[in-house]
Amino acid sequence: MRRKPATPPPIVDRAAPELFLSRELAALEFNFRVLAQARDERIPLLERLRFLSIVANNLDEFFEVRVAMLKHHHMFGSAAPGPDELSSGELLTRIRTRVLDLVDQQYDTWQHELRPALDAENIHFLTRDSWTARQRRWLQGYFENEVMPVLSPLGLDPAHPFPRILNKTLNVAVVLKGRDAFGREGHMALVRAPRSLPRIIRLPNEVCDGGDHYIFLAELLQGFVDLMFPGFKVAGSYQFRVTRNSELMVEEAEVDNLARALSEELIGRGYARPVRLEIGNDCPKAIVAMLIANFELEETDVYRCDGPVNIIRAGTIYDGLDRPELKFPRFIAQLPAAFNGSRCKFEVLRQRDVLLHHPYESFATVVDLLRQASQDASVLAIKQTLYRAGADTPLVDLLVEAARNGKDVTVVIELRARFDEEANIRLATRLQEAGVQVVYGVVGYKTHAKMLLIVRREDEVLRRYVHLSTGNYHQGNSRSYTDIGLMTADPGIGEDLHKVFQQLSGLGPMIELKHLLHSPFTLYRCVLAKIERETVHAQAGQPARIVAKLNALNEAHVISALYRASQAGVEIDLIVRGACTLRPGVPGVSERIRVRSIVGRFLEHSRVYWFGNDGSPEIYCASADWMERNLKRRIEVAFPILDPVLAARVYDETLANYLADNTEAWLLDDDGRYARATPGDEPPHSAQQWLLEKLTPGTV
Repeated sequence: MRRKPATPPPIVDRAAPELFLSRELAALEFNFRVLAQARDERIPLLERLRFLSIVANNLDEFFEVRVAMLKHHHMFGSAAPGPDELSSGELLTRIRTRVLDLVDQQYDTWQHELRPALDAENIHFLTRDSWTARQRRWLQGYFENEVMPVLSPLGLDPAHPFPRILNKTLNVAVVLKGRDAFGREGHMALVRAPRSLPRIIRLPNEVCDGGDHYIFLAELLQGFVDLMFPGFKVAGSYQFRVTRNSELMVEEAEVDNLARALSEELIGRGYARPVRLEIGNDCPKAIVAMLIANFELEETDVYRCDGPVNIIRAGTIYDGLDRPELKFPRFIAQLPAAFNGSRCKFEVLRQRDVLLHHPYESFATVVDLLRQASQDASVLAIKQTLYRAGADTPLVDLLVEAARNGKDVTVVIELRARFDEEANIRLATRLQEAGVQVVYGVVGYKTHAKMLLIVRREDEVLRRYVHLSTGNYHQGNSRSYTDIGLMTADPGIGEDLHKVFQQLSGLGPMIELKHLLHSPFTLYRCVLAKIERETVHAQAGQPARIVAKLNALNEAHVISALYRASQAGVEIDLIVRGACTLRPGVPGVSERIRVRSIVGRFLEHSRVYWFGNDGSPEIYCASADWMERNLKRRIEVAFPILDPVLAARVYDETLANYLADNTEAWLLDDDGRYARATPGDEPPHSAQQWLLEKLTPGTV
């Protein structure tokens, strides 16, 4: 129905810094939403413990990458401010304030909510002051036989300078009094816990009165620290942990072999510049000052912990505990109905496209497709990208098998996938040894697209079969991340994908694609053009709407285009799991933009773009967020859902369903803070639970 044409939007500087939230602070805010899961009594207890560990892990990465780069820029003045125009110094100050709040809430959750709740369920984390005599005897034996032989305590003096401390390792600073066998006065010593030692120790049942009893390794080290320094009196022991810059700095255009250059850089990663010091609450100021001086940090880099400095380790008990009542109910990922009764996936895909919605539908479907391709005599070639594959993936074995069966196999491996660099180098080496042609992508552009292309000869004709996905070819992620995958034999999409692979492996020229949007070439300008098209529709009085589901949104020109669309009358709903730097609800600018974040059992990872297009909607699934790096500095692919039935399904399951969520959704205010949605007078609706009931019927 035609509307009255919108009045011209007011003249506003849509690039004004006050219209943009800080990317780093927005990323930090996501962790408060995750921490809320740890505090939510509606969630099973061991899942809450797992969420607490996720917050700690996220915070580690935040300092290793975001804070590390900010400190680098602040030191050398090497980066211009972002769209918010905050200087690196101002941003570091604001980050510290917010992190202090997060750390306080994190340890308050541990000490006053989770530990008492775990105790009530007969799952105990013991501290030194709670050990029974039997437990102390067993722990001392364990310490003397299993721990002390691998320790190398280090007294600090001119002959024993402060040692190199590895990134994120557990350490104990010890204050000593007295003299050793050489007559040396004791002052300070350090105990470094090797990574070979377990950080959580389960006590045997025979020394406990039922239940499960654990201690942190730090408690064990501090409990028997006197045994490591005979002849001295231990005046105090204090656990600490240092976080270092983990961003690899490789000038790709200046190296002959990227894999070798990264391997050399990885050697030093664990000892790069420190950025954060975590220390126990009880540590005296003099000890903190000594550590600050040795790590060349500032007082503002110190974070005191009311509990174990490596609280991240608490979540490791999850897998070892058989307590289903304290975990989310199990479910069985389903196989797509389209493949029921058909042993040949190629026959099915010749007739129809098949949609996969993970984790509700099984990743085994993708594995089976590749297995069939590796063994099918009619398959001539297989091409695939691997960004994060995971240690448990069967895909690598199948690619090796395919190469040994005479297929032409090409794999594009992204060596620079952060924190997976070492695993990807090993993966590349193994594939190369099996005869697979391995490509490392394009210098200066991470290959982040998720693509699989199979070429098969059928009746003297070559047909292409395609799998495209919003998520990685990672077995573990497919069980805990939400993602959309498309299997198709559409000739146009197959031809497009062939051109993309040719460009990646052959360093080919610019290409024109029929269906796929391709970063860094067409995706960015197409997203802007489609937003502009909705703007024009709204200005003409036609219905205009945009719905997008993303992990993050920070690209300044896309945000400005969304502001302009909102001013013109376009209704815009954004489902952004993590960092969003757009300010919704600003009068005269973004009143028609609504932003929500879903934090639930599964990590929301699918990217879906929907444009109303005046009654002829277009829907794309993508590997790319609307971030500057995805749109401009990565190899990404957005793929259309051409089948109208599947397009409707994607809209219903990933967009409409999430917009209706009123139990796991968080709504963004214009000040950058989130408030949890509540059902109010509406029936409660959880998007993820709805999908579990719809797509995994009858599972436990």
